Amino acid sequence: MSALKPRCDWGPRGGELMTVYHDKEWGVPVHDDRKQFEFLTLESAQAGLSWLVVLRKREAYRRAFADFNPAKVARFTEKRIERLLADDGIIRNRLKIVAAINNAHRFM
Repeated sequence: MSALKPRCDWGPRGGELMTVYHDKEWGVPVHDDRKQFEFLTLESAQAGLSWLVVLRKREAYRRAFADFNPAKVARFTEKRIERLLADDGIIRNRLKIVAAINNAHRFM
């Protein structure tokens, strides 16, 4: 008989997506710069929303934000911001998008 992995009560509430996040990423130290920038971007986008909403949009964020490459995101222009505001795969909030670009500058 195998022991079940202990989980926080919120782990399984969001279905498989949240369970996998809980079991494989939550609370795990991150030493990779790109992964750090990914979490900075996603956690900024999450403000006022549930983490599950952000997890569901994660792949769209990966595409929209140059695979979380901070050097590329730092070069985003106003034209790119306008395209992102039209992308229904991400959270279309101008302040959050501009914050991601500003964070990329600071991250560099």
